[in-house]
Amino acid sequence: MSTVTTITAHELQENRRQVSINEHDNAPTFPLEPTEASLGHSLPRVDGGKEAWRVLIIAFIFEALLWGFSLSFGVFQDYYSQQPEFQDSAFISVIGTVASGLSYLAAPVMVSIVRRYAKYRTVMIWVGWPICILSLLASSFATTLGGLVATQGVLYGLGFIIFYYPILDILREYWVTRLGMAFGLMCSASGLAGTIFPFAIETSLRKYGYPTTLRAIAVGLCVLTGPLIPFLRPRVPVSATTAPARTDWSFLHNPTFWLYSLSNLAMGLGYFFPSLYIPSYATANGMTSLQGALLLTLMSIAQVLGQMTFGYLSDQPRIPLPFLAGSSMLISSLAVYTTWGLAHTFPVLAAFALIFGFFGAGYTALWGRMGTAVSSEPSAAFAAFGLLNVGKGIGNLAAGPLSGALLGKGLEVGGYGVGRFAAVVLFSGTCLAVSAVVLPLGFVKNIGLRQGR
Repeated sequence: MSTVTTITAHELQENRRQVSINEHDNAPTFPLEPTEASLGHSLPRVDGGKEAWRVLIIAFIFEALLWGFSLSFGVFQDYYSQQPEFQDSAFISVIGTVASGLSYLAAPVMVSIVRRYAKYRTVMIWVGWPICILSLLASSFATTLGGLVATQGVLYGLGFIIFYYPILDILREYWVTRLGMAFGLMCSASGLAGTIFPFAIETSLRKYGYPTTLRAIAVGLCVLTGPLIPFLRPRVPVSATTAPARTDWSFLHNPTFWLYSLSNLAMGLGYFFPSLYIPSYATANGMTSLQGALLLTLMSIAQVLGQMTFGYLSDQPRIPLPFLAGSSMLISSLAVYTTWGLAHTFPVLAAFALIFGFFGAGYTALWGRMGTAVSSEPSAAFAAFGLLNVGKGIGNLAAGPLSGALLGKGLEVGGYGVGRFAAVVLFSGTCLAVSAVVLPLGFVKNIGLRQGR
């Protein structure tokens, strides 16, 4: 079967005139915006073919390595907290939350920039990627908490957002009716990396210290991802003379968007605490640092399965999107209250890691479809996706300072959350519970929330 579809002049005019609707009632395909030079030429087909799969695989690798590293910061936090130069600070977690928080908070800005200046997407990738690599090299020379926050935190997060959203926009050109599947598969990459990163990082930190570990990671990321960048080619070429595209913001008047945003904000405020503190929680219960890394690995394995599953289910027209989002948060909340707060042995914590990893991470795989649920116009759907990132970003950035305030001073052997983590557990579980009930409440009140398609 041919992997490209020939586009005629008539089809180009039709693509400019409307957004085509595929097999799902309201699952939009994103219209082509080719230049005049593309008349008579062929474009790679969407939702399949070697070009679409190549871009998805490359996006998967970037997600796995560069985002997966950021999400493994819990191992670094446990290590930094045991070093004399850092252990007096209650805000070591700020390093990791700043890096990932910036990636979420800057999403609306980067989405607008990417859509408006699509012809520079490749340039953006080549600018942001080396910033990430250099930030790790710079952090290997840091000797203070402020230095680590500036390099491993701020600089890494800045580089990530510059290259990540252009890749995501290119991916969306190739995957339309199977967007949920593609997005879920890509998101699961960081979970797959999480099965390897915690062990590798923990072992390297223990043997060689953080300077050598960070330098080795920087070299590894450079070698494994750099050669792939030339293959991240947009599906639809953009002419240098093409006028900047404008974003349709009319979805801001849609109550559905604000319900998703509120749910997402609550989720963001509670989601990061388990992965951030489960290694330290394990240590507080007398377990080894290796067991703490193993818990992160189990959580990551479950994350892979959860995001692939929820991404696939979001493409199914018979399953309401609010139901998927609400159920993922409700089960995650119950797991936090019980199998985390009451856990004092490795098997119970392992069960928590698997449950939370599957259902908690599954929520983020729904973002792609949440965007198309609030608008069928492609620029609006992508902008909505960017704004949904903000809620999780706020929670990510707040997790560091909040955790410093919520952590208790001493340990209570056998107590709920071993005393020191009790407030963290309760806060996390409550936020996730709020996220779970927002969407069903809106649905019951009939304020415009559709089935999510």
